Amino acid sequence: MRQSPNRPLLAALLTGTIMAGQPALAQDGPIKIGVLEDQSGDFAAATAVKVHAIELATKEINDAGGIDGRPIELVVYDTQSDNRRYQEFMRRVLQQDEVDVVFAGFSSASREAYRPIVNQFDGLAFYNNQYEGGVCDANMIVTGAVPEQQFSTLIPWMMETYGPNVYTLAADYNFGQISAEWVRQIVEENGGTMAGEEFIPLGVSQFSQTIQNIQQSEADFVVTLLVGAAQASYYEQANAADVGLPMASSVNVGQGYEHKRFTPPSLADMYVTTNYIEEIDSPASQDFVERFRAMFPDEPYINQEAANSYIGINLYKQMVERAGSTDHDAIRAVLAEGDVCFDGPSGNVCLDPKSQHMSHTIFLAKVEDDHSITFPETWENIEPYWLGDAGCDLTQNDPSAQYTPSSPPPAP
Repeated sequence: MRQSPNRPLLAALLTGTIMAGQPALAQDGPIKIGVLEDQSGDFAAATAVKVHAIELATKEINDAGGIDGRPIELVVYDTQSDNRRYQEFMRRVLQQDEVDVVFAGFSSASREAYRPIVNQFDGLAFYNNQYEGGVCDANMIVTGAVPEQQFSTLIPWMMETYGPNVYTLAADYNFGQISAEWVRQIVEENGGTMAGEEFIPLGVSQFSQTIQNIQQSEADFVVTLLVGAAQASYYEQANAADVGLPMASSVNVGQGYEHKRFTPPSLADMYVTTNYIEEIDSPASQDFVERFRAMFPDEPYINQEAANSYIGINLYKQMVERAGSTDHDAIRAVLAEGDVCFDGPSGNVCLDPKSQHMSHTIFLAKVEDDHSITFPETWENIEPYWLGDAGCDLTQNDPSAQYTPSSPPPAP
């Protein structure tokens, strides 16, 4: 494994959000944060709110005097749900705009499109999305939930409640493929059976054959790992065909608020493990929603990715303040020390020094017949344990790789 060559800019990019009151941070001019998110295109329903969350956090910091007296300046590009745009704009913000940090990406395909560019230019990117897990890269900080947080809770609960036979529908790219691998593994570990598994290309919007396959199987419930506007057509088609099986998901509701956008009861009996949605009835969540809607009164829904983006800026702020510097090694030293935590909309969260992923409270959200949300279960402080246990340790070395349960980090 190569030793971390990326550290100088990891700190420099981290500087973008926070430079707080230390002499080493006192510089002239604004702190520049690159924001590359899909404000149009296939993923916009789930991602435009991430930009608003970043704008909210920025306003709150600037209203409090900025970062060490310096205002934050956002450099925002609409990536239009197009991976080529991610590559183009990532080069632009790092080379031309010279931003200090980048908040970027919804789909795993977009992340993997820009991640080599971040490494090439020794940048730092916050990826604030739920995803399939496995990225061990010193230039990436991940605030979204990962499979060991979502599936290790969701799948055993569903099997105990509804039965051991599982049918998976997954988007046919790395998110869906790796997530389905996690589902298979957890089903097997819990004594269940895969009643079926299908991988659906992203542009597919007709599911008649898939629905027939599910109906002819012995499935007790369906795991839906479908992504984007086209694949979302499955739910109303399945409801019209009276499939009648409970659904389990790590991506629906918490991202695309389908329970608000689709006609009831198309999502009835869907169970989703999410680290935040606006229906969470806690003082922290209520306060976050109130502040969010005061700034963005027309926001259609505040999802987990918005919470992750808001939290990410505040975590970054803390790291730079503790380091007293924007130097990469100083930032990494703080992260390696641990206890980089924040009390956010979903409660207390912390960054894991080995993997640079974040702990979460995981909420089991159930969609009722009228598409209201209830919470039959909550799991507190679920850590992103797999990468570190499997051998990823960014405090020691930086492979800049993505691993899976069947392809873990090499033994030291």
